[in-house]
Amino acid sequence: MKKVLAMILCVSMMATALVGCGGSSEPAADVAVDGGIGLSVSTQNNPFFVTLVEGAEAAAEAAGVAMTVVDAGDDVTKQVSDVEDLLSKNIAVLIINPVDSDAVSGVVADAMAAGVKVIAVDRVVNGVDVDCTIASDNVMGAEMATQFIVDTLGEGIKVAELQGIPGASAAIDRGAGFHNIADAKMTVVASQTANFDRTEGMSVMENILQANPDVQAVFAANDEMALGAVEAIEGAGKEVLVVGFDATDDAIAAINEGRMAATIAQQPDLIGKTAVENAVKLIAGEAIEAVIPVEVALVTAE
Repeated sequence: MKKVLAMILCVSMMATALVGCGGSSEPAADVAVDGGIGLSVSTQNNPFFVTLVEGAEAAAEAAGVAMTVVDAGDDVTKQVSDVEDLLSKNIAVLIINPVDSDAVSGVVADAMAAGVKVIAVDRVVNGVDVDCTIASDNVMGAEMATQFIVDTLGEGIKVAELQGIPGASAAIDRGAGFHNIADAKMTVVASQTANFDRTEGMSVMENILQANPDVQAVFAANDEMALGAVEAIEGAGKEVLVVGFDATDDAIAAINEGRMAATIAQQPDLIGKTAVENAVKLIAGEAIEAVIPVEVALVTAE
């Protein structure tokens, strides 16, 4: 069984202002026919986002709202094209999980200029004041994960970092949280991107082990990379403490088997559900919060 050591979320940097949206006061389900929801997700090759989509789809079905889901496959060019296609279908609300927080800003601005409401999930859209952002506090989660490494192995140890997709706000924030703790309390021997991908995580970790055979711990910015790192470490016959982020089913299993030490639990199904519920409110002309936090927790084996 897993043990929740901490559960707090504090979304910083954004105000708690309400976003007012003029329009009908009819019940949300009644106005669904006037315009549906488009959900653009960065990838479905990651259990976290699969679960997020499942939560969104369940909420859309419960509300009786039509929703189209498109998968960018971690390709920002495809995501821009996908969103343009969704806009051509006259959606009322765009829910977007950006591949790159900067690169999608143009098409998101175009959507808002066309009167489409926009909700960002898990990652922010830089440079655009969207109607709502729903996300975990990635900085705090990474700080919790990194402090766990310090508490477990002590200060001064050698640690490596597997980074997410360059430009993605989650990757930036998790990296910042890691370095907030690690730079002061540990020796960071390597920081390399593995693009949130398990196969790349294994390959990058193999290279890190060759260059730094005495590395003692790894922080991976998501569980897919962490699980790839575990494969590389086991293949090399090493003992290295591995901490991930997302609390996917595979990661929880690895923790319970003693192959990973910890992960940060988000609630992707709740993120998806909350996004759709607030999209329905926007369709109905209701006001919603500009920032909606979702709790995170450090998860370890007992």
